[in-house]
Amino acid sequence: MKSEKYKSIFNYETLVHAVSGAAGSIVAMATFFPLDTVRSRLQLEEDRESKSTLATIRDLVAKEGPCTLYRGMVPVLQSLCASNFIYFYTFHGLKILKTTKNQSAGNDLLIASIAGVINVLTTTPLWVVNTRLKMRGICQDQERNNNEYNTLWDGLIHIWKYEGLEKLWAGTLPSLMLVMNPAIQFMTYETIKRRVITSARGVQPPAWVFFAIGAIAKAVATTLTYPLQLIQTKLRHGHNYPNLPPNAGSLKILFYILKKQGIGGLYKGMEAKLLQTVLTAALMFLSYEKISAFVSQILLHRPMLRS
Repeated sequence: MKSEKYKSIFNYETLVHAVSGAAGSIVAMATFFPLDTVRSRLQLEEDRESKSTLATIRDLVAKEGPCTLYRGMVPVLQSLCASNFIYFYTFHGLKILKTTKNQSAGNDLLIASIAGVINVLTTTPLWVVNTRLKMRGICQDQERNNNEYNTLWDGLIHIWKYEGLEKLWAGTLPSLMLVMNPAIQFMTYETIKRRVITSARGVQPPAWVFFAIGAIAKAVATTLTYPLQLIQTKLRHGHNYPNLPPNAGSLKILFYILKKQGIGGLYKGMEAKLLQTVLTAALMFLSYEKISAFVSQILLHRPMLRS
C-alpha cells in the first residue's frame, strides 16, 4: 500500500503540475520583468532615491535606455523555470503522499514549507548568479564588474572557481527563513481556492478569480516577509556599506540598516516588490491553472469542469 503511494508521486499528474507551474512562472515574469528590475535597483543602490515605481522606470529609461529594464532577463527566467518546476513538483508530490480526506491550511503550510526548503537548497546558486548578472555594470565593485561571464553556467563555474563554493549559497539562511513566503502564499491560495471551488459546485471559476486569489495570496506573503527579502538580495549580490566587512551576515546587515536608515530602510523598494510579486504571482497562478487543466485534459483524459 505504501509503495503504491510512493509510486504515485512519480506520475503524470505531478509532472503536469510541475510543468504548468514552471510555464506559468515564465509567462508571468516575462510580462512584469521591468518591475523586478526596479525592485533590484532600489534594494541594492543605496544612493538611489526611493521614488514610486513609475518614476524609477522613467529615470532608468531616460539615463540608461529601455533595454536596462530587461537586463539579465534570460538567466532569471531560466532560474525561475527550474525553481518553480522543483517547487510545484515537490509540493504536489508531497500532497499526494500526505493526502487526506479533508485538506487543511495546516497541511498546506507544512507541505509548502518542506517544498520550499528543498527548492532553496537546490536552486540558490542559480539566484546568486542571476542577481549578479542583473546588476552588471551597476555595482561599484569594479573587480566584480570585470568578471567575464554572461550565462548561468559560466557564472556558476566562475564563482565556484574564484570565490569558492560557499559563495554560490550566499543568502541561504535568509532564503530558508523566507521559505515562509511561498508557504504562506500557497497556504492562502489553496485555502481560498478550495472554498471557491466548493461554492462553485462543479463549475469552472472564471480566469479573473484565479488571478485575484493569486494576488491576495502573494500580497499577504510579501508584506509579512519583505525585510528578509531585502537582506537576502544584499547577501546574494554583496553590499557596499563602508563600515561592514564584505562577509557580514544577516544580523549584522539587519542591524546596520536599522541603525543608519531606521525601519523604513528595511522596506526600501517594497512598493515595486509588492507590485511586481502580486501581479506576477496572480498571472502565474492564472496561467498555471489554465495550462494544468488543458494538459490534464489531453494527457490524463480528464474532462474539464463545466464553464
